[in-house]
Amino acid sequence: MIKIIVDAFGGDHSPEVNVKGVVRALCETKDLYVVLSGDQEKLQALLAGETYDKDRLEILHAPDVISCNDKPTEAIRTKKESSMSKAFELLRSDASMNALVTIGSTGALLAGAVLRVGRIKGVKRPAFCPVVPTAKGGFVGICDSGANVDCDPLYLQQFAIMGSLYMQKNFGIAKPRVALLNVGVEEEKGDALRKETYQLLKNTPSINFVGNMESRDLIRGDIDLVVCDGFSGNVLVKSTEGACMELMKMLKKTFMSSLKSKIGALLLKKDVYKLKDYMDYNKYGGAVLLGSAKTIVKGHGSSNDEAVYHCILQAYTLEKTKLCASIGEEIANLATQA
Repeated sequence: MIKIIVDAFGGDHSPEVNVKGVVRALCETKDLYVVLSGDQEKLQALLAGETYDKDRLEILHAPDVISCNDKPTEAIRTKKESSMSKAFELLRSDASMNALVTIGSTGALLAGAVLRVGRIKGVKRPAFCPVVPTAKGGFVGICDSGANVDCDPLYLQQFAIMGSLYMQKNFGIAKPRVALLNVGVEEEKGDALRKETYQLLKNTPSINFVGNMESRDLIRGDIDLVVCDGFSGNVLVKSTEGACMELMKMLKKTFMSSLKSKIGALLLKKDVYKLKDYMDYNKYGGAVLLGSAKTIVKGHGSSNDEAVYHCILQAYTLEKTKLCASIGEEIANLATQA
């Protein structure tokens, strides 16, 4: 039985979407057990109209909520009755609890992961690794996407190893193609950090390093994992998401601009909706915090119930495939090779 704690509050549409996502996951996954962390009365009221296996769901009463306006570290330390704080405490204290899923504050999540759960032995810094769909129908991971603004080459080397394992375990890619985000594809391009990291990755036997990558090539589909510092990665993810969203708006505006365009839109309706559906982040889960001692998945704050459902399945899959244990083994192997 895989046991996952779901922080039921903190998102833009919580707790309704959290409850619906949990119920769907329970109905479709028979060896899943969920602990919902949040206000018991509110959660019970939402669950009253749902059909699910009550033997595989329990509520951890947590009447308080950490908001995005709270100072992350201070909130984790002082808001002890919040849904996220109590979820982290249970994850830390109960060895039977496998994973945590939340769509709450990213800063509080990082603080809780470091202060309450800790890192896998040998991991220097945990890193977020979200994925985005590519033009060739696959996925590309971005590691790191915001957990570590300042990095050194050893951090990035570990991000490459952890991210590569994640793409193997979650997406079944045998030898993920790993690229370093840079201002050019040539080996000599970039600043001192990128140049030194390039040489490290080039000589890391456990990854399939294919060289540098420019940001414009992110969704082309020629790579499986982008390695970068958290600042660059965050800009890369958000600019890509923003560009795709605005492109869809422009497409809609164009289709509505004339009678001819409207007729064309009607003929292409199924294809356009298929494209829109493919680009919907709610269908791909969240960003895994790689390097944490236990599996942690962070979904968008604006997630709907489908996104929560996929975040839960994501955490479930990573526990089934023992990602954390694999990361520990590879990091230990790296230390012996140094």
